[in-house]
Amino acid sequence: MIETYQQPLPHGITLSCRAAGERGRPVLVFLHGFPEGAFVWDGLLEHFSKTENGGYRCVAPNLRGFEKSSAPPEVNAYRPKYLVQDIAALVAIETAANAECAQPLACLVAHDWGGAVAWNFANQLPQLARKLAIINSPHPGTFLRELKTNPAQQQASAYMNFLIREDAEKQLTDNDYARLFNFLTHEFSGDRPAPWLTDTVKDQYRAVWSRGLRGGCNYYRSSPLRPPTPEDPAATAVDLPKSMLTIALPTLVVWGMDDAALPPVLIDGLEDYVPNLTLHKVPDATHWILHEQPALVIRYLGDFLR
Repeated sequence: MIETYQQPLPHGITLSCRAAGERGRPVLVFLHGFPEGAFVWDGLLEHFSKTENGGYRCVAPNLRGFEKSSAPPEVNAYRPKYLVQDIAALVAIETAANAECAQPLACLVAHDWGGAVAWNFANQLPQLARKLAIINSPHPGTFLRELKTNPAQQQASAYMNFLIREDAEKQLTDNDYARLFNFLTHEFSGDRPAPWLTDTVKDQYRAVWSRGLRGGCNYYRSSPLRPPTPEDPAATAVDLPKSMLTIALPTLVVWGMDDAALPPVLIDGLEDYVPNLTLHKVPDATHWILHEQPALVIRYLGDFLR
């Protein structure tokens, strides 16, 4: 059974969370992306909270700016250091009942923008987790490389420069969120049918989006990792030292190979940054592999956790 609750954090942010499993068990934390919400993880929360599947305490927060979580209006409030701070504080609270573990978080699992937060978390605070699992979320090193040098990736990521516009929220809301649903059915999946997007699931998305979209768009406004334009050098003006990109944790990456926005070139050279890497390339799956092939994602994650 999924429980929902509001979790205040010591630094004044509150995260609305979905969870399954008893407190005091080893903890899994799941981070969603844009334009989604914590509800997308419900199947995994229920699965991994069962005793026969590990009996974990499974927690999926709505990231700041999404659903009922705190949504500061300022763009700077969505810088990576603040997003990592949120997750570190949540981890501390959720694992407080399991003080015997030297590294209390069993695994941080993330997709899309949640993965961007998770890559930073694993680099900056590796002592807080045992493992990292990423689903179709580019490592900042490979993403920066492709945004700088690859016209195909620049074109695939052009939607980012739409999302930073001041009128983005209005355009996303117009016509019953038509542009957002287009992300789910066409723009990130190459016009592939999305039978998983049922009327019930659409209503779950509307419930998240109706709370406001400025926070979600602010993730893009706060990050320079987007395609350059004549007015904005964006990624071409960024250089990151390898020390900010190296991941020491054992890391699982599951990649839908038909992701139209984040193509497979983004996993080329990943081992240069992640030496302890388990990589599963999934053909016939898009950016929305979590919806398209949930049983496969569960199997890969279960094997990795064992």
